[in-house]
Amino acid sequence: MKARLRAWLTRPAGWTLGQRLLAAALALVLVVLPLAGLGLAYNFRESATAAFDQRLSSLLQVVLADLGYDAQHDQLTMTRSLGDARFERVFSGWYWQVTDRHDTALVSRSLWDQRLPVTTVDGVSVRNIRGPRGELLRVIERDVRLPGWPRPLHVSVAVSREELDAEVARFEWLLGLSLLALGALLLGGLALQIRWGLAPLRRLHADLERVESGAGERLDTRLPGELSELAGAMNEVLERDRRLIERGRSAAGNLAHALKTPVSVLRTVSERLPEAQRRQVHDELGRIDEAVRHHLARASAAGGSTLTGRVRVGEAVAPVVDGLARLAGRRGIALERELDPELTVRMDPQDLQELVGNLLDNALRWARSRVRLSLHEEAGTVVLCIEDDGPGMTAEQRRAALARGARLDEHRSGSGLGLAIVEDLMGLYGGSLSLETASLGGLAARAVLPGGRAPGRR
Repeated sequence: MKARLRAWLTRPAGWTLGQRLLAAALALVLVVLPLAGLGLAYNFRESATAAFDQRLSSLLQVVLADLGYDAQHDQLTMTRSLGDARFERVFSGWYWQVTDRHDTALVSRSLWDQRLPVTTVDGVSVRNIRGPRGELLRVIERDVRLPGWPRPLHVSVAVSREELDAEVARFEWLLGLSLLALGALLLGGLALQIRWGLAPLRRLHADLERVESGAGERLDTRLPGELSELAGAMNEVLERDRRLIERGRSAAGNLAHALKTPVSVLRTVSERLPEAQRRQVHDELGRIDEAVRHHLARASAAGGSTLTGRVRVGEAVAPVVDGLARLAGRRGIALERELDPELTVRMDPQDLQELVGNLLDNALRWARSRVRLSLHEEAGTVVLCIEDDGPGMTAEQRRAALARGARLDEHRSGSGLGLAIVEDLMGLYGGSLSLETASLGGLAARAVLPGGRAPGRR
């Protein structure tokens, strides 16, 4: 199973159109949606960070506005609180700090006895740092000069990134779910679109199967423009093939009639020849007659089951069987019949009659008193078995007969189509022929044909 799946994945040439389109749609979704998600997440992260930095900038301005110098006590002062209790709660993650990079420093109560790192900056700087407890902080800082204070002051306001990161993470999670839902909807919609778009192709394929199975003769042209033209062209090809087959069969029949008279005349003329020459001419005329019948029979075959419909075997062979039954009665041979009237085969009726007539005629030639004709279904096929109680054949004779395509009645008077014609018909219709020992004691000719019960009857 794994090997078959691997072979299917590595052989896209064997995929159906629907599979190809779905694979292309899946590839497109897998490429476009993640790229779109990354772009949206990046833009949101940048936008949220910019808003967060703007908030820090406002807090920095408040610190700068409230920063003062007490000349009487020579110290820095904050005239008022920043208005947020988190600056008063120890290690809350919200801190501010003012320092002159020496011993003097003014810090928020939340820093307690800790200090924020100080760096030299030009203008306003925003960066990420680690806080007193290792938490990630977003800090905004700048250097300022306060009137009366001899050294530059470095003012910093730091706020925990937890709120910012949580907001970004929540957006990315919702974005991921939204993109997954969107991808599923897109794939579902594309699958429905592909199914709807390929529906005419499925109808065309079903029509082809109907024609191939013999259930129909033409393709439905009520399709979209391009497929309608294709179906029309295929119908023309099918019709032309039927005409060619009928023309070939008609020409074969006409040729058979045209040759019968000259051969009969030559036989009559040969009767006037001396014995030795007459025998030689008769033998050669017999070969000509046999060859003509042989090749005309092959030419008159319908050409396989592609353009043939289903026929009921019992109805098709009834005239042949009835005629040979009367012949068997005159010879004192009992012809037993076991036919299932519901069995059908995809075979031209004339070819079916040719097949049954040839095998049955040869069985009657060899039989002593009994011939059995049976027809039954076996594994979705129709098995035609003709048995006789004649001398039969050895295994070597049966193999030789099938190998060389000789006549079944090779050592009897009369002419026949022979095994070659029967085997040709089997090859044309995808069947098989085998010679076995009959339960009656003689030879059993077993022909397996594609078919089964009549549609709708089980």
